Amino acid sequence: MTMDERKQTTKQSWNRATRNHNSHKGDQAALLRGGADTLFPEELELLGELSGRRLVHLQCNAGQDTLCLARRGAVATGVDLSDEAIGFARGLSAQSGIPATFVEAEIIEWTDETEERFDLAFASYGVIGWHEDPAAWMRGAARVLRPGGSLVYVEFHPLVWTYGAKLDLGGDDYFKRGPFVEPVGDYVAESGTGLTAAPGAAQENDIPSYSYQHTLAEIVQAAIDAGLRLEVLREYPYSNGFRPSAALVAGEGRRWQWPEGRARLPLMFGLRATKVVAA
Repeated sequence: MTMDERKQTTKQSWNRATRNHNSHKGDQAALLRGGADTLFPEELELLGELSGRRLVHLQCNAGQDTLCLARRGAVATGVDLSDEAIGFARGLSAQSGIPATFVEAEIIEWTDETEERFDLAFASYGVIGWHEDPAAWMRGAARVLRPGGSLVYVEFHPLVWTYGAKLDLGGDDYFKRGPFVEPVGDYVAESGTGLTAAPGAAQENDIPSYSYQHTLAEIVQAAIDAGLRLEVLREYPYSNGFRPSAALVAGEGRRWQWPEGRARLPLMFGLRATKVVAA
């Protein structure tokens, strides 16, 4: 299967998954109008001041976070491969009264071609793992930043996929590249109160998607090689929203954390890196 064919089946898998995920989230427009916020403190701390700043949300999914960033003052553009997600995001923007721009595009192609430039590029939770080449993704992120602009990336730690369902290191080899071929799962339902606002009916997803494993070192090195100066790198012993293992327990703030008495390992990382200004 060619890379383009892999991307197309991954897009279709995400289209079905997006419908499933949104079926569990209730009336999202009403929730946003009522002040609901899908963002987490770790993201906001790394982003800093948003008012008036041009921000691109890379792989924005169905736009919930993009709209919350816009409501905080960012001039926000969201980009995603899934036409289902982008259509939902545009409708959610109109129904919630929060303005933002949404673009349907394959992210590396878009960052290679667009003439738009931004103060901030933001990405979170399930991003680079959908791409075989993290260096190409980072070069694109760097390209769309103005000089002095920053990339903020908050992600599940790549070790998460190695821990396994029982947190016993029974998962994937940390250094295995993939591709891993399976449908996009209904992780919203599986994450319970971390991501779910209401019960919903999901359709079985039997469309395969293609994902790839990249180590933390590879991701950070790709950012540096793209001309981004690493300013902040953090690791967190909890997972925001998503429950990667049923062995994790609920914590405060819609987080999943290690059971009491267990030695903790990182479940997420976050970075901020700034485009170097030419001398």
